[in-house]
Amino acid sequence: MKKIVLILIIVVVAIAGMAILLSSKKINKVAHAVSHSSVRSLSAQARQLEAKGSILEAKLLYQKLVNDFPESPEVMDWQKKTEDINIKLLFSPVLTPKSIIYQIRPGDTLNKIAREHKTTTELLMKSNNINDSLIIPGRKIKIWSVPFNILVDKSQNILLLKNNEEIIKTYIVSTGKNNSTPVGTFKIVNKLANPTWFKAGAVVPPESTENVLGTRWMGFDLAGYGIHGTVEPKELGKQVTQGCVRMSNAEVEELYTIIPVGTEVTIIE
Repeated sequence: MKKIVLILIIVVVAIAGMAILLSSKKINKVAHAVSHSSVRSLSAQARQLEAKGSILEAKLLYQKLVNDFPESPEVMDWQKKTEDINIKLLFSPVLTPKSIIYQIRPGDTLNKIAREHKTTTELLMKSNNINDSLIIPGRKIKIWSVPFNILVDKSQNILLLKNNEEIIKTYIVSTGKNNSTPVGTFKIVNKLANPTWFKAGAVVPPESTENVLGTRWMGFDLAGYGIHGTVEPKELGKQVTQGCVRMSNAEVEELYTIIPVGTEVTIIE
């Protein structure tokens, strides 16, 4: 009798276990379906907003997708979309939570406004569709109000343009061979457009195809080191430089427009 009761108990437990397992699988399947539906819905909304020109709202949805569905195979696409929109917002008159409206006063110049607000004249001009240095008192312009910082990861050969902890854009770069790019925190102390390269025993002009500095130079407070363009774009993503951080010319020109002298640069292994 005891054996029969024990067998019955085992059977009941086994059936209950199977029921729980099947129920769990069903719940997971439903949750996955709901999750997939949410992804499709949010993605569609983000694309529609972007197509309508509501890029700030589209960015918020792409960020939500990245944060809520980090395991999705589409997460890198969403991050890329977010970064592309970041640059569009930077270079447009659209007001964002990290920018302010400033009314130009008599005696103002773009250089003066840029210095006072720790930004660049190039960014002021690009984000406000200003074509020359002539500005009119009373005009209202957009100014980016939160400082940028840069993180260079040598192991991945990437440069992250950041705003506090938010990644504004990721750039593929080249760093130094034989671990020659210094590690630490530095500051941009000078910026040059179309720099001349002074190498040992020679002066290489900006227009020369042998000028390894490319079209822009942003020097660190460590003599001889900085961020610059390249004449060898196929070498990006590799550790091939003499210690500097190389970018494509188009992207170094973009970064040059955005960051002012004084920007902090952190380089990690």
